[in-house]
Amino acid sequence: MPSLQSVISCLSDYDPSALTVDQVASILDNVIEPIRGIEQVPIRDALDRVLAEDIVSPIDVPAHDNAAMDGYAFSGVALAHAGADGVTLDVAGKSLAGDNTGVAPSLTQAVRIMTGAVMPAGCDTVIPQEFVETIDGGDGDVGREKNPRIRFAADAVRAGDNRRLRGEDLARGQAALQNGRILRPADIGMLASLGIPEVKVRRRLRVAFFSTGDELRSIGEPLDPGCVFDSNRYTLHGMLRRLHVDLIDMGVVRDDPEALEQAFRTACENADAIITSGGVSVGEADYTKQTMSRLGEVTFWKIAMRPGRPMAFGRITSDGHDALLFGLPGNPVAVMVTFYHFVRAALHRQMGADVPPLPLFPVRSAGPIRKKPGRTEYQRGVLTRGADGEWEVRLTGQQGSGVLRSMSEANCFIVLGHDQGSIAAGGKVHVMLFDGLI
Repeated sequence: MPSLQSVISCLSDYDPSALTVDQVASILDNVIEPIRGIEQVPIRDALDRVLAEDIVSPIDVPAHDNAAMDGYAFSGVALAHAGADGVTLDVAGKSLAGDNTGVAPSLTQAVRIMTGAVMPAGCDTVIPQEFVETIDGGDGDVGREKNPRIRFAADAVRAGDNRRLRGEDLARGQAALQNGRILRPADIGMLASLGIPEVKVRRRLRVAFFSTGDELRSIGEPLDPGCVFDSNRYTLHGMLRRLHVDLIDMGVVRDDPEALEQAFRTACENADAIITSGGVSVGEADYTKQTMSRLGEVTFWKIAMRPGRPMAFGRITSDGHDALLFGLPGNPVAVMVTFYHFVRAALHRQMGADVPPLPLFPVRSAGPIRKKPGRTEYQRGVLTRGADGEWEVRLTGQQGSGVLRSMSEANCFIVLGHDQGSIAAGGKVHVMLFDGLI
């Protein structure tokens, strides 16, 4: 990987005490490279894994022209010769899915056909069965009468309708799935449709995480005066599980130099990335910062954002191993905001996953929102339909970085840009939906 210093040195306006959200995202994008480990797995085990190769279709899908619905296959030329009563055709045979009978009807004949069945030679059109009238007392089904015939209006179908062409979904040699794709259920089905039993995927990313602070207690421990339960580790666990990485939960680490160094070394020797919460703000104990800096190349940032201003990033080494390090703030909401807007994308990149940024949608603000220009804000909102049917968003209430309830009650971020000022009621704001994120 390129060194952090080499990337930073190329930025003319780099100031670790005054970075914008876009600058931080750009630095992370330029420093992080995908892990190299690759393994081959059966497609049943490939769900949510990152594809490590381009998949090229070895066959045409579908393999033959076939019927898109139940009905009667015939040559579209017959439409041009329709009489006053419409098109009348003799039924010459039947074609079922998976059973190629080899029937070759003439221009005055049709073949009873089922969805997915191979189109008979000379046929290019299927008239759906509900548009067909059977005549001569029959029901149009071959085998139930001697000479079945059908009739339908000439304008009920056009030549070429209701026929799926060979290779319409995928042609032989066409790219089906690209390297870096996170495989979803439809992708697994597509691989099966191509007859591909196994694929190469990136090995799972290993992520270690822990909280720092003498005041933190894990669930089940007695809550002494001045102490709080450690919520950050549990929210990090939940957010990381959504990324389908291998997790190493290292618990709470005391504000002690030896304990911190041992925790960092253990994490570094067993994981590809390390995420900590707490210990990177101004005024906090220097042990965490000193230990991070002593073990590798780490920079401490003050980002023009709210919440989530302090953050550390870099790479540390121990016993021949190295790992990326993300030092997040200690406040619960700040942990989630910095994770979703920086760490999530960075881990995807390290996983080798090609994941586009989550979209922003313009909606109406239900009430006024105070905002100072010069920083990006991620306020928590509830997106609903207004009385007039238009989408509008309202704040969840108190927006302090320690108010975890503001995240629990929200269904979106209200993203207020760096140069944006206060918003009047009814003004336009951009929201990022939690669906697909959380």
